[in-house]
Amino acid sequence: MSMMAAAGPQAGERFLEQRHAQLIGGEWRPPATGRVLDVLDPATGEVIAQAPDGDAADIDAAVTAARAAHEGEAWRGLTSDARARILWRYADLIEANGEELAWLEVRNNGMPLGFANWAIGAGASWLRHYAGLTANIFGRNASSALSGGGQHVHAYTRRQPVGVAGLILPWNGPIGAFLIKVAPALAAGCCLVVKPAENTPLTALRLGELALEAGLPAGVLNIVSGHGATAGAALAAHPGVDKISFTGSTAIGRQIVAASAGNLKRVTLELGGKSPCIVCDDADMDQAIPGAAMAIFANSGQVCFAGSRLFVQRRSFDRVVDGIAGFMKGLKVGSGLDPDTVIGPLISARQRDRVRDFIDSGRAQGAELVAGGGARDGAGFFLEPTLFANVRADMRIASEEIFGPVLVATPFDDLDEVVRAANGTRYGLGAGIFTGDVNKAHLLADRIEAGNIWINSYGLMHPTMPFGGFKESGWGREMGTEGMEAFLETKSVYVQLHG
Repeated sequence: MSMMAAAGPQAGERFLEQRHAQLIGGEWRPPATGRVLDVLDPATGEVIAQAPDGDAADIDAAVTAARAAHEGEAWRGLTSDARARILWRYADLIEANGEELAWLEVRNNGMPLGFANWAIGAGASWLRHYAGLTANIFGRNASSALSGGGQHVHAYTRRQPVGVAGLILPWNGPIGAFLIKVAPALAAGCCLVVKPAENTPLTALRLGELALEAGLPAGVLNIVSGHGATAGAALAAHPGVDKISFTGSTAIGRQIVAASAGNLKRVTLELGGKSPCIVCDDADMDQAIPGAAMAIFANSGQVCFAGSRLFVQRRSFDRVVDGIAGFMKGLKVGSGLDPDTVIGPLISARQRDRVRDFIDSGRAQGAELVAGGGARDGAGFFLEPTLFANVRADMRIASEEIFGPVLVATPFDDLDEVVRAANGTRYGLGAGIFTGDVNKAHLLADRIEAGNIWINSYGLMHPTMPFGGFKESGWGREMGTEGMEAFLETKSVYVQLHG
């Protein structure tokens, strides 16, 4: 191992040994209760660190600090160029500490190292993208529309930060979720309270250290770790919070909406999915088979937009199912720190058991188990990638979000049939289409009810492109200009001129 490669684990080990605190008002404070969370390595099931178990008192202190920073214009009062320079430094520091961050992400989440490295690189690019947009927050002049007939009115709009934003993160992609929310919120001029998932608080706390090093003013970014039912609920209901951005399950999303009603917070929700992946007879099967497989098996299926429902045109059904089953044999299951690993552990014993229950229900309801279905012996929360064939729409495995490495395959005959099947869900986050016919590709993309459509690929993301879902997959969009607009308010100003 090279000295540079060794530096990441060594720095990560030192971070794990720290006594972790919460970032509130530019200071690291212990939780008010004194309680801690045990942080596990999903690959071993062992406790690797302890993090603060914050509750409503810590959230209140963080919101108070964010409100003071917002009202004191510690962040929004800076020029756009000054804010951009800090965001650029933050991105540089993330990249410079990428080995350590990736190691921590794998130890805490279990994801394959390559997936963690991608998230760090993408996150740095998101920060730089939004840094460039800080100078492009413009209103518009409407004077000519109002003036005339002897009346002179100067009218314009201003775009201003919404205020204090609460960002509630999921456990399946901690670094990516942190930066996908923090980057546009900071670029818009908001002050933030971040609540990482209780399973995966470590990289959020380390990113907080780097934010201070980058020069972010005190109180602009606050981080409180704790349980969703306590810290998360307190943040969602807090009257001092103007905006909530939440990524997680649809069930919790409903609770966020209810909690936000007190002061009618603005809400962005990125929720669950049961995304279809469609393979037509005319697809390039050398591309479609591995593409459809990794649409679900990336990050052990713990991806909100995972292509968990496979629809294959009937003439090609057996070929594609057999091809995916063969492809699965080459997917190494193991620790994410092993560079050859493709399937890491699930996040917890509870999640592993939940996914196994879905697999058992598939068997019980008559689905054909083609491959996988078992748990690996020994330590850690591992589960084999699993493939079911000839799955009916009324089966649990076809209708409910499993959030694990389980693919369900169903044949179809014509496009009308597959469109009905693809749209026959309460979700609408993503969809994949594999076809060699460009006309067919665009017709299907037009008819499928999902916020993200990938043609002859799956899961591509870019900061210029908005990301979000239809139906019960969420409200609003992240990334793109839409991602920053979600943290802005528009004010109309009218000036009556005389003379």
